[in-house]
Amino acid sequence: MARKGKQRAYAYLRTSSKANVGDDKDSDKRQRAAIQSFAQAQGYEIAAEFYDKAVKGSDPVVARPGFSEMLAAIAGDGVRVILIESPDRFARDLTVQLTGHDHLKGLGVTLIPTTAPDHFTEDTPTAKMVRSVLGAIAEFEKATLVAKLKAARDRKRERTGRCEGRQSHAHLRPEVVALAKQLRRRRPKGGQRSLREIAADLEAQGHLNERGARYSPASINNMLAQPIKQTTGAPQ
Repeated sequence: MARKGKQRAYAYLRTSSKANVGDDKDSDKRQRAAIQSFAQAQGYEIAAEFYDKAVKGSDPVVARPGFSEMLAAIAGDGVRVILIESPDRFARDLTVQLTGHDHLKGLGVTLIPTTAPDHFTEDTPTAKMVRSVLGAIAEFEKATLVAKLKAARDRKRERTGRCEGRQSHAHLRPEVVALAKQLRRRRPKGGQRSLREIAADLEAQGHLNERGARYSPASINNMLAQPIKQTTGAPQ
């Protein structure tokens, strides 16, 4: 348990190369010493340490095993500060740095490099530019995806006459639609049968909706407005 006055924090370490991992190597020792020294000086207590071994600095942070484990722990125990030795231990790629930091910020987590504590809190012109570029790229990718999906729907609609959405009664039950149209005209002394009368007649002949109930007047009205789908071998 953290002592009074001390804020709990996680230590995050990362080593890029397998050659720098091992008891005889000093990468993790150096990072750990820098984090512990900073924590002691600034009043933090290290609650746990998470270490990504042989993970490139250009890899997205959420794809790293150690970092993912840390995120899972953050979700459960209330720690909201992560200490790292330096910004490049978090990520060497500036884009990965900023997107990773923004992800943590969205979770309410503060990321502090011991060698440059204000690195992620200072809104530098470079950071603003990168965020603007990333936003433009995301918007472009979304617009491109929407355009591709629309083109695919248009091509399918040209081939089949329809595309997405709930299938009509004419496609699912063309025989029921045809019968409903016939029943519409079968009214003694001329005129047309009501929608409720047609639904009752369909029920009497064993035709029910997908829930096993009588068709609603709205469903009957939709049937009457739809063209009858012709099937192979059906009279033209």
